[in-house]
Amino acid sequence: MKHIWKIQNPDANLVQSLSQDLRITPILSTALVNRGFGDAASAGAFLHPKLSSLAPPELIPGMDSAVKRLLQARHEGQKVVVFGDYDVDGVTSTTLLMDALGSLGWNIAGYLPDRVDDGYGLTENGIANCLSQHQPKCLIAADCGSTSHGIINQLQSDGIDVIVLDHHQISDPPPPACALVNPQHIKGDGPDFTELCAAGLAFKLVHALLKAGRHDGVAGFQEYDIRHTLDLVALGTIADLVPLVQENRILASKGLLQISHSERPGIQALIRAADVKLPADSFAVGFQLGPRLNAAGRLDSAMDALDLLCATDTSTAEELAGKLDRRNRDRQRIQQEITQQVLAELETQFDPEQDYAIVRGNSGWNIGVVGIVASKVQKDYYRPAFIFGGSPDGFRGSGRSIEGFDLAATLRDCSDHYIKAGGHAMAAGASLGPDQLEGFRKCLNTLARDQLAGSQLLPTLNLDASFPLSGLTFQAVQSLEQLQPTGRGNRSVQIAVPELEMDAEIRWMGKDKQHAKLSVSDGTQSAEAIYWNAAGKPMPTGRFDLAVEPSINTWRGRRTLQLKILDWRPTR
Repeated sequence: MKHIWKIQNPDANLVQSLSQDLRITPILSTALVNRGFGDAASAGAFLHPKLSSLAPPELIPGMDSAVKRLLQARHEGQKVVVFGDYDVDGVTSTTLLMDALGSLGWNIAGYLPDRVDDGYGLTENGIANCLSQHQPKCLIAADCGSTSHGIINQLQSDGIDVIVLDHHQISDPPPPACALVNPQHIKGDGPDFTELCAAGLAFKLVHALLKAGRHDGVAGFQEYDIRHTLDLVALGTIADLVPLVQENRILASKGLLQISHSERPGIQALIRAADVKLPADSFAVGFQLGPRLNAAGRLDSAMDALDLLCATDTSTAEELAGKLDRRNRDRQRIQQEITQQVLAELETQFDPEQDYAIVRGNSGWNIGVVGIVASKVQKDYYRPAFIFGGSPDGFRGSGRSIEGFDLAATLRDCSDHYIKAGGHAMAAGASLGPDQLEGFRKCLNTLARDQLAGSQLLPTLNLDASFPLSGLTFQAVQSLEQLQPTGRGNRSVQIAVPELEMDAEIRWMGKDKQHAKLSVSDGTQSAEAIYWNAAGKPMPTGRFDLAVEPSINTWRGRRTLQLKILDWRPTR
């Protein structure tokens, strides 16, 4: 699909000044200015994140109440259970709390709901199963609970105190938890914690507990090193796609180092199963480790992922990592089958003039993978997409949106056509009754047409600058590695490279010859460019400009410059 090219034009004097002050390359300086770091102090802090820069955890709304209740539970020997979620953020935050609080003297256990049987969050079935297994006096809802007003009210009435540790939107009125630790709850003039995921909040909760315990002279608290939990924080933060800025950047960058040196048998086994090349980076978490942890909750119970991260011996860890690896392959197969079915339908049924949103559902589709399929459809067609699979109550699905279309807000206007729904502007979920699919499709499409009509429905490439090929030296591109870890909120550097020509025949690679390797030249020098999944797409001809993501490719110990092609256009 072609893109709209939006090439930024940062202040040249600012770029030059920053480059000189920090002694960095112009391309890195350009990227920093584009990301809002135009002075040496802020840019230096961004390039060199430090744990000492983290804000005090007690500044997060609800934190003091949570610390007080948990210290009471420890003192009285009360059973505490962490009720998490079945995705990576939920699994890692649950593991972190069980690990840290268990080491510090709490009577702690964990429970993860089943995606099909229990559903997301504090559902009646999930809570019933959790209580029957653990009989807690205090329950920590990790990565869920911010809208569970009714069930939290019932738990509190039954004498079970609930601490909500979550980053999702809060219901109105908020749930009557004994502590609501959610940065969305009260926003003041202090530090902004709203981008933290549940794993980050779990880290902050443990930090707050340590500070309180050390102040009171509690035995064992002074010696506990919270840094060993950062591997879990990085897994949850990167996999949950929260913006890698501010505190998330610090936690993710330090956590990636911890992953590479992790002493957890489960993480070591997962690294081997996924064939991750160390040191670990955001790609390793997002596309190798994260999907394997997620596969447990997508196709079965997420407890295998929790058991893996909590494993204390190598043999158990190896067995569980192998099981998750096999399950991930099953997930890939099921996902591919559903994707092919959806795309086959759209080839004959999609009308770009009428279909401003895409909704597809089938009672035979696995609900654990529909979100991934929705992402693929959204990317291929650049339309808001909702894909539904079968569930006990009818259909359950996930949606992915495009810029300019707030999916969560729009869902509120379709409330007559679903049982329940929620989410964010760019991603949401919904449960439908058996006869509601067509009504939901019509409603979402009508609202999308009202909001998107007249807009150019093409994705936008926000390019950092236009650089000649001669400016993309090995040293210049290598300097961009200082921006790692990249991801949402801190995307990889993408630039326009003008006035190129092909100087060799295209070489096709991959199992199905779906990837193209190009050699491009500006007339004086050449570079290798890779066009992933290019089969069937038009190839550059004549004189052309490339939109690329430059990187250093490592192959068999050799590091070379490589350009990842995002789009191309004829030179104007």
